[in-house]
Amino acid sequence: MAGREEMSTSFGAAAGAYESGRPEYPAEAVEWMLEPVASHERRLRVADVGAGTGKLTRAVAATGAEVVAIDPDAVMLATLRDAVPGVPTFLGTAEALPLPDAGLDAIVFGQAWHWVEPVAGSREVGRALRSGGVLGLIWNVRDEAQEWVRRLTKIMHGSSAEEMLSAGDPPIAAPFDRIESREWRWTRPMTREALLAMARSRSYIITAAPEDRAAIETGLARLFDELGLRGDASIDLPYVTRAYRALRP
Repeated sequence: MAGREEMSTSFGAAAGAYESGRPEYPAEAVEWMLEPVASHERRLRVADVGAGTGKLTRAVAATGAEVVAIDPDAVMLATLRDAVPGVPTFLGTAEALPLPDAGLDAIVFGQAWHWVEPVAGSREVGRALRSGGVLGLIWNVRDEAQEWVRRLTKIMHGSSAEEMLSAGDPPIAAPFDRIESREWRWTRPMTREALLAMARSRSYIITAAPEDRAAIETGLARLFDELGLRGDASIDLPYVTRAYRALRP
C-alpha cells in the first residue's frame, strides 16, 4: 500500500477522472464559510489551497471573490487553468504557502485538510490571513445511509478524509482555537461512467498495485450491473457536505 505522502500527491495521474468524477460544492456551503468576512465595500481576497482541478476555486469565484489557487501538483493546476481560466495558480502546500503575510481574507481547503499537518498548516495559514480572516474547510462525503452506498465504499476502500471526519471535527491548532460546522444533504445523479471516474480519482485506487486495482474495478462492475447502470441510466448518489470555519484572532 502506498504511503500517505505518495497518496497525497498522486492525483495528477488521474486529473481528468478527478474533474469529471468529483462533485461540485453547494453554493450555500461556500457562502457560509466566507460569511464572517463578507463585505459590501470590496472584493474578498481568497486562496484555495490543495485546489486540485478547481472544484472549490470556481465556487469561490462565483461569490465574486478574487481567488488564487495553490496545489503541490503541476498537472492538477494545468487542468484547473483550463477549467477556470484567469485564476492565478501557484505551486505550494498548506505548510509552505507562496503568500505574503496578513494579505488574505480567507484561505479555504476543499477535500484537502486531511493531507495537512495541522500544527504547521494552521500556523502558516494564520501567517497569511489578516486578523479576523477565515480558515474554511469543506468536504463532500457520500451519505452511507443507503446500503448500496455502503457497498460502494467497501469496494473502493475508505479514504483518509472519511477516517478523520468519523473521529470528529478536523484538527486545527494555533492561532485558531474554535471551529464551527454545518452540514448540507443533497444528491448527485451519476451514470456508470461517472461513478467509475469518481472511483478512479481516489488516491487509494490511483496508487494501488495493478492487480488490486483490477479487483476493485471488477467489484464495481458487479455492483453497477446489479443496480442496472448501463448506458445513460443513472442513480442518485447521496452526499453530505460538511463545512467548517475558524477565525484568526
